Amino acid sequence: MKSGLHPSYGKTTITCACGNVVETRSTKKNIKVEICANCHPFFTGKQKLVDTGGRVERFKRRFKASAGR
Repeated sequence: MKSGLHPSYGKTTITCACGNVVETRSTKKNIKVEICANCHPFFTGKQKLVDTGGRVERFKRRFKASAGR
């Protein structure tokens, strides 16, 4: 490999909002995520509402308005 061409690939930590910390290697340092495998509903079997910017309420209003037709 040519020197100076590729980014540095070193140890980093990935921190989830639930508090889970994973140490791995990446080109970025200290990555923060909102959902990981320990708290994602698919892996845990528990349903948790993840709403970003009121999308669920907006969908319910639109569905309710179109259901009356």
